[in-house]
Amino acid sequence: MQTILGAGGSIGIELARELSQYTSQIRLVSRKPERVNATDELFRADLTDQLMVDKAIAGSEIVYVTVGFKYDINVWRENWPAFMTNVIESCKKHRAKLVFFDNVYMYDRKHLYHMTEDTPIRPTSKKGRIRAEIASMLLDEVERGRLTALIARSADFLGPTNSIIVETVYKNLAKGKKADWFASTSKLHSYTFTPDAAKATALLGNTPEAYNQVWHLPTAAPLTGKQWVALFAKEMGVKPDVRAVPLWLIRVMGIFVPLMKELYEMGYQYDRDYVFKSTKFEKRFGIKPTSPEEAVKMVIQQLKGVKEVPA
Repeated sequence: MQTILGAGGSIGIELARELSQYTSQIRLVSRKPERVNATDELFRADLTDQLMVDKAIAGSEIVYVTVGFKYDINVWRENWPAFMTNVIESCKKHRAKLVFFDNVYMYDRKHLYHMTEDTPIRPTSKKGRIRAEIASMLLDEVERGRLTALIARSADFLGPTNSIIVETVYKNLAKGKKADWFASTSKLHSYTFTPDAAKATALLGNTPEAYNQVWHLPTAAPLTGKQWVALFAKEMGVKPDVRAVPLWLIRVMGIFVPLMKELYEMGYQYDRDYVFKSTKFEKRFGIKPTSPEEAVKMVIQQLKGVKEVPA
């Protein structure tokens, strides 16, 4: 049994589809799980409940954590450390391997121009400190030989859902408005195409020698904000109009829009080059990420309601 905790999100759904290449025994766990593959086992659970987490993990060979708690620092403080503790303890109890889908919030902001698995951990945001804490919890157990696990890290998402670039670029252009880009349109920014991330995570989980280490998921070479907007505009057949939203304005907007308040502290990811390297994965597995051009094309097709997207 391979189990996905947080199966309803953008990565969880794609991951369930990819895991069907490795097993027909897939358990999808969330508050309202929906079947992706015909043989999926659906398991309703509140993942903040320790007993439910333990029941969801029981009988699993591999457990994937793709949970996305509400993007609110107070929710993160309350839920992430407790959740990770519960998952680790249950995986140890049931002898399950753990695959944690992570982000880059814990990395030193001075090193964002060249992020690898060895980038220094020095979080400078509240959310980053929480991500560093939970990753450390997992790696400490691995180091002590009490848990078999790996961390799969992704850059910001490029996909039809849960993607900032879709919210601020695609949706604005679709409404005839200028695309919004935070801080500076001249800085490089990496985006991980969500199908690539899911495919790679499934592969890592089913590769025994991939465990007990950190992996960056396959991510194409970065583009500047202006270049990303131009790609979307070209595919949509509209003008690549864009405005740079200064970080101070995001802070002001946070007074009225809660999400903007939460995004402000992460603004440093846009006022400098943000370059995510996946060389380790690409060399080990011989798999290259989808190009930005093809990824943007596929995302727009999905957003327009195309059910079958060419591979």
